[in-house]
Amino acid sequence: MPTRFANIMPRAKQPSKKRAPARRQQKAAKAPSALASFGPLFQFGLAIALATLLLDQATKYLVLYGLDLAARRAIYVAPFVDFVLAMNKGISYGLFPQDGEVGRWVLFAIKIVASVFFLYWLQRMYSKVGALALGLLIGGAIGNAIDRAVQGAVVDFVSLHAAGFRWYIFNLADAAIVAGVAGLIYDQLTANALKSPPKHGI
Repeated sequence: MPTRFANIMPRAKQPSKKRAPARRQQKAAKAPSALASFGPLFQFGLAIALATLLLDQATKYLVLYGLDLAARRAIYVAPFVDFVLAMNKGISYGLFPQDGEVGRWVLFAIKIVASVFFLYWLQRMYSKVGALALGLLIGGAIGNAIDRAVQGAVVDFVSLHAAGFRWYIFNLADAAIVAGVAGLIYDQLTANALKSPPKHGI
C-alpha cells in the first residue's frame, strides 16, 4: 500500500535549469546602454564628427610636415586651386582676427561651447540630414579649436581663384562648417514644407 500511494502522489517540481539563461538574456536585452537616452541618430552624428575631425587634422599635418608648405610658400594644384599656408588668427575664413593671447583663447572657448551646444542638439535630432549637418559642425569646430590650442592659430591652406578673383583661404574644417550650416538650413526648410498643409487646386 505505501508503495502504491507513493506512485500516485505528485512529485515536487524541480526548478528548471534551462530557464536561467533565457532570463539572463531577457535582462541583458532590457538593460539600458550608455547611449540609450540619446536620439536614434546620435551615434551616426558622432561618427560623422569623428571622421571630419580626423580628416581635417590629417590634411593639416600633411600640409605642415609632409609638404612643408611653410617653406615652399605655394603649391600649384589646379588652374583654380593652390595650396598657400595661412595661419589664421581669426574665426573661419580669416574673419575677425585676434592677435593677442586673450583673443586666441576666447575664440577657442567659443568653438568648444559651440561644439557642446551642437552635441546637445544632436541628442534630440531625428532627421538624418540634420544629424549629418551637426556632425560636420562638431568635427569642424573641434578641428579648428585644436589648431588654436596647439598651433596658436588655425591652419588654412586651400586658395580658390578664378578670373582674377581669389576666395578666402580655408581648410577642410571651414568647408565642413559651411556644409553643416547649409545642411541645417535645408533640413529646417524641408521640415517646414512637410508640415505645411497641401494646396488644393480650384
